[in-house]
Amino acid sequence: MQTERPYQRIIVGAAIVEAGRVLGCARAHPPEVAGMWEFAGGKVEPGETETAALARECVEELAVRVEVGARVGPDVPLAHGRALLRVYQARLVGGDEPQALEHAEIRWLTPDELDDVTWLPADRPIVAALRPLLAAHH
Repeated sequence: MQTERPYQRIIVGAAIVEAGRVLGCARAHPPEVAGMWEFAGGKVEPGETETAALARECVEELAVRVEVGARVGPDVPLAHGRALLRVYQARLVGGDEPQALEHAEIRWLTPDELDDVTWLPADRPIVAALRPLLAAHH
């Protein structure tokens, strides 16, 4: 039996920005986080790049195609350091409208509305980093 090496799973998130607003997504499940807000995204699969994973997750969760841009905010440790959240700015391409396929609700948030929703703890440092970026586009 081999000992499990401490593999750091990468979770990618998309801060989809349009016209000075960012797309927030309310979790539908599991129950302990239902109704809390996050950025769309998910796990990077073996052999997949972070940007490819993010593009795939946006199609699966929101039915949108995105162009992935620069990183936003810090690496955020999750699951007691066993995973790392990395969020990238992204923008919609091809005229797709986001749909809440896996979330309870999705909403475009202006810089002033970022505090109107309860963000998951992991996403809060990202929201803080995003605020000045959104204000610059507003």
